[in-house]
Amino acid sequence: MTQGNRLGEAISPYLQQHRDNPVHWREWSAEAMAEARREDKPILLSVGYAACHWCHVMAHESFENAGVAAIMNRDFVNIKVDREERPDIDHLYMTALQAMGEQGGWPMTMFLTPEGEPFYGGTYYPPEAAQGRPGFAQLLEAVRNAWDTKREGLLRSAGEMRTHLRGFLSASGAPADLPEGALEEAAGRIGGMIDLELGGIKGAPKFPNAPYLELLARSGFPGGPEAHRAGFLVTLRGLCEGGIFDHVGGGLHRYATDARWLVPHFEKMLYDQAQLLRHLTIGWRATGEPLFRQRAFETVAFLRRELQMPGGGLAASLDADSAAAHGPASGAPMEEGAFYVWTEGEIDAALAGLPEIETFKRCYNVTPRGNWEGKTILERLGGSGEAAPEAFGEARIRLFQARAARPRPGRDEKILADWNGLAIRALAEVGAAFHHPDALLLAREVFHFVTTQMMREGRLHHAARDGRLSGPALSGDYGAMIAAGAALFAATLDPQFLHTAHALAEALERWHGDGEGGHFMTASDADDMLLRPRSDPDEAVPGSTALVVEGLALLAQVGGRQAIRTRAERAAALAQGRIGAGGMAYPGLLAGFDRLQRGSELALFGFRSNPGYGAVEAMVRGHVDLNRVDLVLNDPDRLPETLALSALRPERYPAVTLCRNQTCHPPVFEPEALRSLLEGGTAAS
Repeated sequence: MTQGNRLGEAISPYLQQHRDNPVHWREWSAEAMAEARREDKPILLSVGYAACHWCHVMAHESFENAGVAAIMNRDFVNIKVDREERPDIDHLYMTALQAMGEQGGWPMTMFLTPEGEPFYGGTYYPPEAAQGRPGFAQLLEAVRNAWDTKREGLLRSAGEMRTHLRGFLSASGAPADLPEGALEEAAGRIGGMIDLELGGIKGAPKFPNAPYLELLARSGFPGGPEAHRAGFLVTLRGLCEGGIFDHVGGGLHRYATDARWLVPHFEKMLYDQAQLLRHLTIGWRATGEPLFRQRAFETVAFLRRELQMPGGGLAASLDADSAAAHGPASGAPMEEGAFYVWTEGEIDAALAGLPEIETFKRCYNVTPRGNWEGKTILERLGGSGEAAPEAFGEARIRLFQARAARPRPGRDEKILADWNGLAIRALAEVGAAFHHPDALLLAREVFHFVTTQMMREGRLHHAARDGRLSGPALSGDYGAMIAAGAALFAATLDPQFLHTAHALAEALERWHGDGEGGHFMTASDADDMLLRPRSDPDEAVPGSTALVVEGLALLAQVGGRQAIRTRAERAAALAQGRIGAGGMAYPGLLAGFDRLQRGSELALFGFRSNPGYGAVEAMVRGHVDLNRVDLVLNDPDRLPETLALSALRPERYPAVTLCRNQTCHPPVFEPEALRSLLEGGTAAS
């Protein structure tokens, strides 16, 4: 029997957290499957991630327990997976878990045959039986007994599940057009779920639900239902003012446990920051509200300060838990949110001598009793109106300095290509909209890291840490990075970004194409999966198929190559053939369809010194159309020859033209003509 815990050399910080468990953990591999076959044992698969609170709880209760570990080591081959490092494995077995009638979540606990076929599963299990759930050791004994005495039935059930998964996750389908009004119908249903007083989906807990929010904005701007615009904006304000946003250090927590955005689950994920930045840009362009600009700048600063790694890439997350702020740096108990919450006494001490201390406490709801478990989560939901969002600069600096002395939350330092791609695109859009040079510089640095340090022989990899790479990229990595390159080109007109995006598009087809115009999540040479899944549904971020469609569609807009647009249309049509009428589960794909159907390209020609330039630029920025790509330039020769806009030579500046379906309107020069062009372009859609 092979002994020992083998996670010591893992790239994933989550797996490294389990390197000292008495459990004989293995990383996911063909070798681990072979060990299970050789020893005739079922596989216990445990999936989680570094910032997952309940993953830590189960680890402490069960995986650090010598008695539980002894059962696991005797009866199972134990495999630990970081869902962020291997989202394909997580997607496959989470789909199986839900098909078994269980509610998904993490940690995910699955039992597999030595061939990797799932036959039983769940999520968190307590150490002792509680609330109708078996204790973990009790469960282990029951599964092993069933394996020994009822194996034929388990294998039959596992085989049926494999067939179901192949049909659900890997099957092809005939291409189909998006049903008439599908986006409007889905947006209407989302709009009906929005809490128009507090924002977000009605009730608790409240997640940002970024793909839903994106679809609401697409429907509402520029001239859609006012209720959809209102739902988008009230949600965005809730995210900006609630305790879900870190008012001292910037950045968005993962979700709120209540209905008011007050009490967050304190982990911070890179993908949330990326999607928030894009939505803040939309909100500011639509309203000009200083709140959205301020939160965008604070989030950019957070990314630079807290998540950027040496070399340029962005780390995946910050943990929810840290050592208790009042305890010693070592040996203190780990508490959720300890780094972020305050007592009134701590606030008073940090802000002593500031004349605005009482106003600060009123605006941020600081009271002797606190607003959460006797402590205060800083928030502006009630008193934000009496001070501008950028107010209290000195107070927040003092609190930041006081907080810096506390034990910090752990950081998951692996760099993920898809999440970094989402962040690059968002930073490029922030840089262009706000004329924010550091956002653009950060976008360039991150893009350079991913496309140099995470590429080998022209092939992208999914994760990197400490100079090491994990396995090959997934299709979503390519989609997100294609969009990142396209967005950076739109923001800078630097041709290197366009060139790299096209190279990534070719690599996507080589490694992930299914031969019909669609894409599998895993690469063609993947040899450690039960099957090659697609990834059509969205989770907290758009699924891989949506990222591919959006990336290719955006690249076609900025590069003008019809072949790329044809690929995007084919991938979208095949996806529609697979998903049928279930658009609500696929808002990312609906957004990609929307871009393909209503996309347009606008060029603003001129110099800032030109009379009237500022008014023209402000009108362009204020007319929000999520399907329009804006290119700001003074030299038409900087555009690719394949782009229809490149043929235009305005006789004077400033000038604006709008192209749709490779047909361009003549340039306009005056604000009224520009307003008519923008509104006409919308109406024509």
